[in-house]
Amino acid sequence: MRHDTKQPIRTELIYISVVFFEVEILDAKTKDKLCFLDKVRPTSTKLCAACYPQWYPARQSIRLDPKGKSLKDEDVLQHLPVGTTATFYFRDLGAQISWVTVFLTEYAGPLLIYLMFYFRVPFIYPPKYDFTTSKHWVVHLACMCHSFHYVKRLLETLFVHRFSHGTMPLRNIFKNCTYYWGFAAWMAYYINHPLYTPPTYGEQQVKMALIIFLFCQIGNFSIHIALRNLRPPGSKTRKIPYPTKNPFTWIFLLVSCPNYTYELGSWLGFTLMTQCLPVAFFTLVGFIQMTVWAKAKHRSYLKEFRDYPPLRSPILPFVL
Repeated sequence: MRHDTKQPIRTELIYISVVFFEVEILDAKTKDKLCFLDKVRPTSTKLCAACYPQWYPARQSIRLDPKGKSLKDEDVLQHLPVGTTATFYFRDLGAQISWVTVFLTEYAGPLLIYLMFYFRVPFIYPPKYDFTTSKHWVVHLACMCHSFHYVKRLLETLFVHRFSHGTMPLRNIFKNCTYYWGFAAWMAYYINHPLYTPPTYGEQQVKMALIIFLFCQIGNFSIHIALRNLRPPGSKTRKIPYPTKNPFTWIFLLVSCPNYTYELGSWLGFTLMTQCLPVAFFTLVGFIQMTVWAKAKHRSYLKEFRDYPPLRSPILPFVL
């Protein structure tokens, strides 16, 4: 005969203790104590909002070091190199403006300014040239290429680019607009001047330059699409960009920032097309600035990804 015996059920309560943090926030400049946060959960983020709720988060910067980099919004307290009693430094970044607004302002200016010189509106050249057109076909071609470039940039800003940072300091827009708008006016003044002379080698030089310009514009757009596809909507994740089936992206095998490489090529083509000194100077200054950006991004890739392709250069294959 089989006897069933009931065994007593043993229950155990497991208590999970949560270690809270004590957070002290100091002013990054004066080192004055701004606030003290007690019993902060280890999964907390965006600590500054607790101190200054009247300022929108994009304006606030919190750092581990007074002169260090700002922590990201998604950084979690327990993953930072701090103890349970942590000290952070706060800095007000000032009024902010969205990157979309910045780009639209930067790019709309050169487009409109160049067209003012092209149509020779009054008070730019002598009155007898008001609203006249140039007799040189390269001047009209240059206007179409310049306008195409900035219309492309405007459309990419609206429909292609996905920004990892939502805003930038408002004061920077004045510096950026001075750069883009000022160079556009300088170039347009000479290219559309009534005394402008066509390139030395005539039609052959212009056609060669046009091919270079269009090739690089397509390449630049292809890179922007490839970079966009790496980042899902609403995400800030970063991945290593690799070549796709599009041949214009194969340059990723050798360059970390081929969008800048193609951008440089476009302006070299425009310089060759117009044979204009201000355009050449704008191309040189742009190349220097893009090289700085490309090197910084290249270093960021190397630091973030251990398996980053070693053959890549920042902007020019095997050179720079």
